[in-house]
Amino acid sequence: MKPYHRDTWVEIELDAIAENIKNLQRRLNDETDIFAVVKADAYGHGDLQIAREALRAGATGIDVALLDEALRLRRNGIQAPIHVMGWIRPEDAPLAADHDISVTFFHKEWLETVQSLSLSKPLKLHMKWDTGMGRIGIRTIEEMQALLELLPHENVMLEGIFTHFATADEVEAEGEAYYQAQEQRFNEMLDYFRTQWPEEVHIHTGNSAASMRFPEKMHDSVRFGISMYGLYPSPDVRAQQPIELHPAFSLQSRLVHVKKINPGEALSYGITYRAGGEEWIGTVPVGYGDGWIRKLQGMHVLVDGKPMEIVGRICMDQFMIRLDQEYAVGEKVTLIGSQGDECVSIDDLAEHLDTITYEIPCMINQRVPRKYVKDGKILEVHNPLLEKS
Repeated sequence: MKPYHRDTWVEIELDAIAENIKNLQRRLNDETDIFAVVKADAYGHGDLQIAREALRAGATGIDVALLDEALRLRRNGIQAPIHVMGWIRPEDAPLAADHDISVTFFHKEWLETVQSLSLSKPLKLHMKWDTGMGRIGIRTIEEMQALLELLPHENVMLEGIFTHFATADEVEAEGEAYYQAQEQRFNEMLDYFRTQWPEEVHIHTGNSAASMRFPEKMHDSVRFGISMYGLYPSPDVRAQQPIELHPAFSLQSRLVHVKKINPGEALSYGITYRAGGEEWIGTVPVGYGDGWIRKLQGMHVLVDGKPMEIVGRICMDQFMIRLDQEYAVGEKVTLIGSQGDECVSIDDLAEHLDTITYEIPCMINQRVPRKYVKDGKILEVHNPLLEKS
């Protein structure tokens, strides 16, 4: 059976993933490791495939957001260290311990509950410090002391401490000052921590932006997320280009219908577009049911190496484009990526949608199959629709 039955697909360049990791390695100190962030299905790129490639390329561990994401990796053969950066229920601690998954903690009551459970082996813990992000984590020395008073314990092992910077990707004065304030707060807490805890722990503070911009300030490891996929965290960082990045994600389709319409003829729901003259219109079999949302009306795609505007409202499964001439059914359409000298980048789409690059590949959902390419060859096609059947 064919791995997919529609002329719409995502291509993931695994070579780009590997090159981005190696470029960051060259910028970091030799003592600083890279943990690959593959949460949210690797930002829409495919968690298992990206985790495997990242580890082959030199990453020493994996970061995820959810325990379920970590369990999926373990159950599919990923043996490297895995850390869950978000909260897990204390009653799920035995499951995490059984699978050698490190988890995040920051509540005294959570820790007391875990210590009361029956665990097959100690649960590895990373203590989260909220130095200014405002999401999760301890905020004061007093909170830290309350946690440390419950440690060590036979059920748990304090493996790491970490924080997350809110403005590492901003270069204007306010953002820089806030980053520096967070860094200072972390260092103050770290100084106190070291007076109370003589054992070595794994320290990690850097996201993509911090690790690329301030490599000399990184600790034992960095969490390489958005930029592992070839995307800069912000326009500010893109302008600086602290390392060279290669986008891994492209989205392709083909024309399924081509027609000429007359002046004044309308297209799609709500008749928001009428032809200004005789026009060639092509239909592309992608829509908001795939994550290609209606707000992309007016954006362009590429056909024959040329930009063609999306006209009329985007439907659940299809959208229309205004062509410069007649093309054959089956002509390739690039929604994200390059054709010839032209490119529709994820940055372009983020700007059109007034959002961030992180959101774009995550939007393209599992209805669209993924092709994994390395050295110019397709290694694997992943199609959850058929795998579920």
